[in-house]
Amino acid sequence: MISAVTSYFSEAIQELELVRWPTRRQAVRLSAVVLAFTLVSSALFGLVDFGLSQALHFLLSATL
Repeated sequence: MISAVTSYFSEAIQELELVRWPTRRQAVRLSAVVLAFTLVSSALFGLVDFGLSQALHFLLSATL
C-alpha cells in the first residue's frame, strides 16, 4: 500500500517535469483573456436576466 502511494507521487513528479509551462507573458495574456471573457459574459447574462425579469413583471402585472 505504501509503495503504491510513493510510486504514484514519484510518477506524478516525473510527469510534471515533462510539462511545458507557459512563460510569464503568456500566463498574463491568457489570464487577461479569461478575465475579459468572464466580464463580458457576466454582463450579457445580467442583461438577459434583467430583460427576462422585466418581461415577466410586465406579463404578470398586465394580467392582474
